[in-house]
Amino acid sequence: MEIKYSERYRLFQKIIRLIGFLCLLATGVLILWLYHIGILNDTNVLKKVIQRHDLLGPLIFIAIQIIQVVFPVIPGGLTTLVGFWVFGWWQGFIYNYVGIIIGSIILFLLVKQFGRKFILLFVKEDIFFKYEQKLESKHFENLFILSMLAPVSPADIMVMVTALTSISLKRFITIIVIAKPFSIIGYSALWMFGGNWLKKFLR
Repeated sequence: MEIKYSERYRLFQKIIRLIGFLCLLATGVLILWLYHIGILNDTNVLKKVIQRHDLLGPLIFIAIQIIQVVFPVIPGGLTTLVGFWVFGWWQGFIYNYVGIIIGSIILFLLVKQFGRKFILLFVKEDIFFKYEQKLESKHFENLFILSMLAPVSPADIMVMVTALTSISLKRFITIIVIAKPFSIIGYSALWMFGGNWLKKFLR
């Protein structure tokens, strides 16, 4: 099923998706640059830069996390890992948690306000319809909770689709506040330690 929208909307949709592609490309370039200057090999280099701005650094990072949730064109998994690498486990978790929770609430409210038009700016129609069909399930809320708990899941899409249901803002906030710590820590642990475990396994 194809949804018909105005030419202006379609143009805006293409621009948003182009920005998403450029963000992915910029992320790859950034990773190469960080590797070139030694930050990926020695995180202390980046930590020293951040520590010079002990207040501004965390605020900028939280803002980036909010933006990458509200406008899902930046790889959120990468920014989450950067938070742990730069700030350490405890502070990295706090900054990630605050940014993702605030961003998720804003995203939820935007979809509540603008509906599927907002979702389809970022998500292709066939993918959106696949997730929209899950709304018919009696166990959709359980599925949403599991996706918020899981280290790897289409969390942003699930937040947007959930906003199309009758779930209240209070209920939504309660779920993500309780569930998100598990997914944040789980995802970061998976990537930060998974590589070392794999190397040991292959030896």
